[in-house]
Amino acid sequence: MQRIRLRYTKRGRLRFTSHRDFQRAFERALRRAEVPMAYSAGFTPHPKVSYANAAPTGTGSEAEYLEIALTAARDPEKLRALLDESLPTGLDIVDAVEVRTSGLADRLTASVWELRLDGVEAADAQRAVQAFNTAGSVEVQRMTKNGVRTFDARPAVVQLETQSETADRPTDRPCAILRLVVRHVTPAVRPDDVLSGLRAVADLAPPVPAAVTRLAQGLLDEETGAVTDPLAPDREAAGAHTADPTAAAKAPA
Repeated sequence: MQRIRLRYTKRGRLRFTSHRDFQRAFERALRRAEVPMAYSAGFTPHPKVSYANAAPTGTGSEAEYLEIALTAARDPEKLRALLDESLPTGLDIVDAVEVRTSGLADRLTASVWELRLDGVEAADAQRAVQAFNTAGSVEVQRMTKNGVRTFDARPAVVQLETQSETADRPTDRPCAILRLVVRHVTPAVRPDDVLSGLRAVADLAPPVPAAVTRLAQGLLDEETGAVTDPLAPDREAAGAHTADPTAAAKAPA
């Protein structure tokens, strides 16, 4: 009867939550909130939940997306609040819209990431970023279930730049902050691949693991490099529906 798209976060220590862990927590939240879920057919029915391009375990995110199917209509904002209350702090449901357009996954073509490199001087990070950006190719290696795979990480990177240091640094140690915009390609180029590339082209090796957070994901504007909100088309369609004076007459009873 109704489908809802949700945006959720992975913050703090819950960035180490795996996708499977989140699935279990979310299904428990659906039961606690008494959401009228639609279920799949077969011997082991499952709630109809579609996840889109989940962030790797260990990375934070402000922009994870999923879609649920309901058997009865619910107000998206009230549903969002109920689900948010039923999840642990850090796994936060921050946005909800009724599905009015198709192709959410097709609109997730790029991500914006923040890479916090504690112990790295800003000047060293800037030199490494410049070397990466001017390189014709940046070959990196990743261990897969089929062994070590080598691929070029450079073409997927739309933008890589250093950011000004934030004022909330907990210590006086140096800290470089990078902003990365990367296309969703196959094989996927992840932030850790870009960090491997920085090590390969400029010998940049942070003394501690980088703190990585996805700030946004959506449709990439090739001209500007901006990543747009993937839920915006549903909001616009809902606004057009509300503005249409004949919408109520058109809507099914």
